[in-house]
Amino acid sequence: MKNAVGREIPEEALAVQLKNGRKYEPYQGKGYRDGKYIKKAGPTTRIYENSQESKLLPSIREAVIACGIKDGMTVSFHHHFRNGDYIVNMVMKEIVDLGIKDITIAASSLGDAHDPIAEYIEQGIVTGIQTSGIRGKMGDVVSHGKLKTPAILRSHGGRVRAIEEGDVHIDVAFIGAPTSDEYGNARALGGKGDCGVLSYAAVDSEYADKVVVITDTLVPYPNFPPSIHGVNVDYVVKVDEIGNPKKIASAAARMTQNPRDLMMAENTAKVIAATPWFKDGFSFQTGAGGPSLAVNRFLEPLMNEKGIKMAWAIGGITAAICELQRKGLVGKIIDVQDFDTGAIEDIRTNPNHFEMTASEYANPANKGAFVNKLDFVVLAALEVDTDFNVNVITGSDGVLRGAPGGHPDTAAGAKCCVIVTPLTRGRMATICEHVVTVTTPGDCVDVVVTDFGTAVNPRRTDIIEALDKAGIKHVPIKQLQEKAYSLVGRPDDLEWEDKVVAILEARDGTILDVVRKIKPLEI
Repeated sequence: MKNAVGREIPEEALAVQLKNGRKYEPYQGKGYRDGKYIKKAGPTTRIYENSQESKLLPSIREAVIACGIKDGMTVSFHHHFRNGDYIVNMVMKEIVDLGIKDITIAASSLGDAHDPIAEYIEQGIVTGIQTSGIRGKMGDVVSHGKLKTPAILRSHGGRVRAIEEGDVHIDVAFIGAPTSDEYGNARALGGKGDCGVLSYAAVDSEYADKVVVITDTLVPYPNFPPSIHGVNVDYVVKVDEIGNPKKIASAAARMTQNPRDLMMAENTAKVIAATPWFKDGFSFQTGAGGPSLAVNRFLEPLMNEKGIKMAWAIGGITAAICELQRKGLVGKIIDVQDFDTGAIEDIRTNPNHFEMTASEYANPANKGAFVNKLDFVVLAALEVDTDFNVNVITGSDGVLRGAPGGHPDTAAGAKCCVIVTPLTRGRMATICEHVVTVTTPGDCVDVVVTDFGTAVNPRRTDIIEALDKAGIKHVPIKQLQEKAYSLVGRPDDLEWEDKVVAILEARDGTILDVVRKIKPLEI
């Protein structure tokens, strides 16, 4: 059946069995589940009546054995070290070496650093993936149908909701922490490889049946204030290294010097300044893409000109927003992930830079996530179509190579969601008739800024009126799509097999889209 963004959702996707028995429904539009109550799931736990001197175990293998991991279980990880993460590969090697199979990995995200998992998928050892990001060799093998069950891809807020609602149940969570005491009170600071915050792992520590903290820096008890509380931790393991912070920042998360990107960033800042929400005390988040990051530098003179300040900024945090705060233009920074070492250093020393959990950030099933108070969010895209649907997960070849992350969450919550993207990349049209995969629905996207013009979602007559009043030109998105095709040609339709290899959940747990197995090229 077709969902609210016009995607055909096959019966095999709707029939996927969730852990709590909940049945999938097709996406039915923004706010479909608003106001509905869910009964939260919970972990099993043990009573500790006797004193424990320590929870330390000598190795990851001993922790795997102590947790009783067996065939068919689900293990979880966080991704605060991004491409510098060592934990996933270390833990999975021990699980595989112990002969355990039929494992589901439920991670907040997975990337190129986790390429060894691709081999475990091909061997049939890893049979399920539930994540936000899926890239590299893993994305390739999943796209070619080698994972036994469809991968389930969720936004950051959607992942918290799924865990709390019981759609996914974590048997054992492995949490890499820059510092921990022997009782499992863990922090993202104070070690030899800090990552800033441990926001994504908070829900794992609260809902997993067993929790293992892995650290390379043991500190005296109590390690306070903790990101992960020892009351939720079963075991602690010390290793030589948990990750490389230098690999946290990706090329996309660095400030661009490209003239085209800077032009789009400047035009985005002008769009923001023309709206009624650009006033003293506004709230803001920017994505990690080069053009969207550069918006920060162009907002600064507009804020100074108008004599206003930002009350707070949230999200994946970079040095750029920290620099705005040092200049007195931002009140508080509320942090769910650090995208560079500058942001990590800032949260270490800045009393107005705070950590929050992923639930506080973006969970649609709580009573007040920060995304619901956002005035503006500026995001990147791989593709945008003429219905304003956005793709950030699959490439033009249909291969999984990205992540929804907080993209759908912030787009849904913000008063004004702006997508910044060039009209074309190489020989591919970025503004197209139909995106390969819908990861953020068009009913959550308000403005698209490209190097060939700006388009406003017709639903947002208030923004159209504001831009007209400010004399900012905008065009129908169809015009941008036609221009893109005139420059690079109409793309050939991708060819798919029937098999569903991945399910894209909307943040409310309905099915937004599916990814099918790529049809092999005939030679």
